[in-house]
Amino acid sequence: MNTYEYKSLAELLDLTDKYTLPLSKVVILREMEESEKTESTILDIMDKRLDVFYESIQTGLHDTTQSVSGLVGGDAARLATAASILLGDVSRRAAVYALAINEANAKMFRIVACPTAGSCGIVPAVILAVAEEKKYERPSCIQAFFTAAGIGAVIARNACVAGAVGGCQAECGTAAAMAAAAVVELCGGTPVQAVQAATLCLKNVLGLVCDPVAGLVEVPCVKRNGFFAVHALTAAEMALAGIVSVIPPDEVVSAMYEIGRAMPVSLKETSEGGLARTPTGKAISERLEKAMREQ
Repeated sequence: MNTYEYKSLAELLDLTDKYTLPLSKVVILREMEESEKTESTILDIMDKRLDVFYESIQTGLHDTTQSVSGLVGGDAARLATAASILLGDVSRRAAVYALAINEANAKMFRIVACPTAGSCGIVPAVILAVAEEKKYERPSCIQAFFTAAGIGAVIARNACVAGAVGGCQAECGTAAAMAAAAVVELCGGTPVQAVQAATLCLKNVLGLVCDPVAGLVEVPCVKRNGFFAVHALTAAEMALAGIVSVIPPDEVVSAMYEIGRAMPVSLKETSEGGLARTPTGKAISERLEKAMREQ
C-alpha cells in the first residue's frame, strides 16, 4: 500500500491535512510502508543516529587538532569559548555545533550525512541547539529529524542534494531547508509553516556554488555549515511569524534544480573555479599535492 506516499511538498502537506498529522508522523508512516518495519524499529534507528549526532558535536569541540591538510580544526572550540558579542544564544550554539560536526567530518570522525557529509553539521546543530535552549526532550528531537528527512527526500527526488550535481545550494541549501522545517515543528508550528520555513531557506541559497579548495570537504565547507545553521534559524523564525514565500515550495525546488543544471561544471565540486582557483586556493592545492608526492 502507498497510503502515505508523497512526491512533492504539496503532496506531503495534503497528507498532513487529510489525516490531521504533523509532518514527522507522515514521514514515519511512509517509512513504515517502504521499509516494512515497525514504528518502534524506525524510531530506534533514528534514536541511534541521535547518539552519533551528539558524539560528533563532542569530538568536534574537544579535538582541536588540525585536519591532515592543516586547513581546519579548532574553530568550533574557539567560537564556543569566545565572548558573545552579536549572536543570540540559540544562533551561537547552532553555529558552534555545526562547525564542530563538520570539523569532525574533516578529521574522519563518525558523522551522519544529512543529507551529505559536506553539509552534515547543519541539521543536527539546529535541532539540538533549539532543543537544548527550549528544554525539549529526546523524543521531540527524534520527531524533528523525521520532519527534516521528509523535506530532504522531496528535494532529493525532484532536484538534487549533491554538490557535484547542483552546487552547494543542493548540499548546504537542502540541509538548511531541512533544519528550518524541523525546528518549526519542534517549536509547535504547523505543517504549512514548516514547509514555508524550508522554502524561505532554500530560495535564499539559490546559486550557491560548490568550490572546495584542493578538492577537500574543508574550505569553505566547514564554516559554511556554521553560517547556514543560522540561516535556517532565520527562516524558521520568519515562518513562525507567518511570513510566506511568494514563490510556492515546489516551484522553489524546481528552480534550484534548474539553476544547478545551468551552473558551470567548474563550480560543482570540481575545484576548477571559485575559491579553489584563487591564488591562495591554488597555492594550498599545490602544497598538498607536493606533500602527497613526497610521502
